[in-house]
Amino acid sequence: MRKILVIGAGNIGSTIADFLASTGDYTVTLTDRDPATLNAASVPDSVQRVVTDLAAENVLPELLRGCFAVLSAAPFHLTTRIAGAAAAAGVNYLDLTEDVASTKVVRELSTKAPSVAFIPQCGLAPGFVSIVAHDIARRFDSVDTIQLRVGALPEYSTNALGYNLTWSTDGVINEYIEPCEAIVSGKRRLVPALDGLESLTIDGVKYEAFNTSGGLGSLCDTYDGRVRELNYRTIRYPGHAAIMKVLLNDLRLSERRDVIKSIFEHALPVTMQDVIIILVTVSGQRDGRLTQETFVRAIHGATVNGRPRTGIQITTAGAICAVLDLLAEGRIPTSGLVLQEDIALSQFLENRFGQFYQDSRR
Repeated sequence: MRKILVIGAGNIGSTIADFLASTGDYTVTLTDRDPATLNAASVPDSVQRVVTDLAAENVLPELLRGCFAVLSAAPFHLTTRIAGAAAAAGVNYLDLTEDVASTKVVRELSTKAPSVAFIPQCGLAPGFVSIVAHDIARRFDSVDTIQLRVGALPEYSTNALGYNLTWSTDGVINEYIEPCEAIVSGKRRLVPALDGLESLTIDGVKYEAFNTSGGLGSLCDTYDGRVRELNYRTIRYPGHAAIMKVLLNDLRLSERRDVIKSIFEHALPVTMQDVIIILVTVSGQRDGRLTQETFVRAIHGATVNGRPRTGIQITTAGAICAVLDLLAEGRIPTSGLVLQEDIALSQFLENRFGQFYQDSRR
């Protein structure tokens, strides 16, 4: 069995450890700096739990010894430290980060460990949606527009924000504040988060969508000079963006991330009843006609391996686990920088973890 290190024992990290250990194909170590979080992780008894302060000297090299891969579900600000240790140890590296700056460092680090694979941004968005977009786009003669829309939402909205905590609070705040990559009128640009507000109706339900950072992954690099428009926007229930603009911009809480994080975690309850909305649309020329093709999914929470999991846990953990499987099987590049665009959608969806992305719209 291949030895895997999962860093971060929160909702996503513990789900990753559960999914991998339950296959019987991987020996999994789960580590976190918080003993309470680690002890509370819902994982099989076969998962080894290790309390670790990543800031301590020589901790990561010891944990990485003999590992096939390290999967980072840690906060984005730890990404470069973990990736650097993986490069030094010659261990395959996969992460979930949406942080653009950290990912640029990971890409640079991949050149220092040419014998192993560095696969950043293996989650839902960035991650799976890039695989979908590239798969659709390659079937066009020429591509005009690529639009990615993703939302992790409560099934039942009960507050003015129309939102519950389903994901890393730090990650949500970061993507609402940092500038967003896009291609606009054929030119690569940085556009403001929370701008680009649009209305959507999917299966009869009204939503809004707006710019957030990091969801495009490496698609701007791949399609620079090849498309007129490329953008990523987060889906929320109507009214969410306006309130967030008041909090982050007018009240300047974007300058006090600790305060907005405290407010969110004090006032917004978590929920196990969430739904993941995925909408990827590509338009362009096909057989001499302007054509549009759309991929839609609505994925709900479910019980997996006897444990209740939210939709965001299933989709995010399922995505990185599927990529790890494909790497272990040699079905994707096994060395150097591996982009999500290097992964075939058909292979992903056929995978035991990729099957979580089967359509479950009601």
